[in-house]
Amino acid sequence: MKFFIDTADVGEIRDLAETGMIDGVTTNPSLIAQSGREFTDVIEEICSFIDGPVSAEVAATDAPTMIKEGHKLAKIAKNVVIKVPLTIDGLKTCKILSDEGTMVNVTLCFSAAQAILAAKVGATFISPFVGRLDDIALDGMDLISDICDIYANYQEFTTQVLVASVRSPKHVVDAASLGADVVTIPPSALRQLYNHPLTDKGLESFLNDWAGTGQSIL
Repeated sequence: MKFFIDTADVGEIRDLAETGMIDGVTTNPSLIAQSGREFTDVIEEICSFIDGPVSAEVAATDAPTMIKEGHKLAKIAKNVVIKVPLTIDGLKTCKILSDEGTMVNVTLCFSAAQAILAAKVGATFISPFVGRLDDIALDGMDLISDICDIYANYQEFTTQVLVASVRSPKHVVDAASLGADVVTIPPSALRQLYNHPLTDKGLESFLNDWAGTGQSIL
């Protein structure tokens, strides 16, 4: 499974990239707004040190303007993925950009039917939002299961399932169990993956025992 980091905070991305666990980055207008910086400047800087896919979302809602914005964003770097909403205009845009060889991430997916449409138009990634489904008392992982099962039935579907709106380590583990291709994770959720009280307790015990020997490796 690939790990994308879901933030526009360049400092956070640099820090987590040093772990070797980050395969790509997703951003959206809300995250860019939180950064307080120019959109294209943020994307360009991220692409300067992240080799994997970096999602940059269009701001328009009509297909002709989405396509123009997509062309402009794609010129920033070869690893830019154009992010479009799962609307009819977003799907039209996806088809055109995908046919041109541009990677496209179709976002705001909330049903298996929508995911089928995204695969039909050649989306590189489909982004189902599991946390937002959980928020309205549905099980977001049921959607991931349905999409993975459907895509597995058709060899012509090459779209990768990118689990979004991840809120906890359990979302990550469940997505991996279901065979999702990618999870995009906020920095806080990623750090929760390696935190465990028994790990901390065990390390403290080891360090105390080592200190008692009076030895030094260096």
